[in-house]
Amino acid sequence: MKTCRLIAGLAALMLTPALPAQQPGEMPVPTKVMIVGTMHFANPGLDYRNLAVDDVLAPKRQREITAIVQALSRFSPTAIGVEWRDDAASAAYAKYKNGALPPSRDETVQLGFALAKLSKIDAVHGLGMPADLPFELAVAFAQAHGKQAIIDRVTAVSDKNVAAQEKSLKTKGIAATLRLLNDPVAANDTHSLYRELLKLGAGDDQPGLEATATWYRRNLGICAKLMQAIKPGDHMIVFIGAGHLTLMQQCVRETPGFSLIDARDYLPH
Repeated sequence: MKTCRLIAGLAALMLTPALPAQQPGEMPVPTKVMIVGTMHFANPGLDYRNLAVDDVLAPKRQREITAIVQALSRFSPTAIGVEWRDDAASAAYAKYKNGALPPSRDETVQLGFALAKLSKIDAVHGLGMPADLPFELAVAFAQAHGKQAIIDRVTAVSDKNVAAQEKSLKTKGIAATLRLLNDPVAANDTHSLYRELLKLGAGDDQPGLEATATWYRRNLGICAKLMQAIKPGDHMIVFIGAGHLTLMQQCVRETPGFSLIDARDYLPH
């Protein structure tokens, strides 16, 4: 009986809108969130397949980045979220504002910090949630159980995506590549590969499930930090690796009071 009452109480809470009190007839203040999926400018080599980015500190690339930052500023952001841990982001941004941060090729600095400073934002929110994806166990299972074709498909799609991104970067520039990365249909096609990993397992041995669950948990953690950082009425831009785009957009769409803004509506052509 206690369990039933607890479930009923939780259900009642879930049905109660968690919105700020408003005067009769007053419209809710919209909270807008833009997720900008990016490639890794500094080539850290942390993904399954990695896009090689030339020196973004070169004058040509700096002009492109400046144009991107100025275009995004039209959204009038009041908050910036980045993929770094909060303490690291806060300390580095404080130095950046004072001109004391050494030159950095990282997209957090080049895009997130630059836009925050241009928008006169006092601090950035570090939303990073590092996690070790146990992908190797899924690969080992595939090799041992005649399911290498699943890993080959993941590799082929990843290689195809990286090739398209490298071509875009070389021929069209950073903004065009960001527009490519922020196509939600293409991003979801790539994200669906995690469903393929779920096929790798049998009985209680579920390495594909473990890899996928770790990825989902990481993104849920980033979503939680976003919701804890944002305030009603904010215009928040989150800069994050493009692989997170599908789940982070889902986070925003499914959160009451949030409005998802398509980054492509602001990125320059």
